[in-house]
Amino acid sequence: MNKNMGTADRAIRVIIALVIAGLYAANVISGTLGIVLIVLAVVFVLTSFVSFCPLYTLFGLNTGKKK
Repeated sequence: MNKNMGTADRAIRVIIALVIAGLYAANVISGTLGIVLIVLAVVFVLTSFVSFCPLYTLFGLNTGKKK
């Protein structure tokens, strides 16, 4: 599995995940939308930690450094 995410992309995903978690904890988002967004936040954090996004592979994207 090749890394296809750059540092900025990873940081943005973690920030978005933290914002979603904060909004959910403050009950700004709830219900089905809240659950869907929490799942999305978990996916963002996981893909950030492994530096690999499966959707990037499907679309041929790579935000990592060029070799």
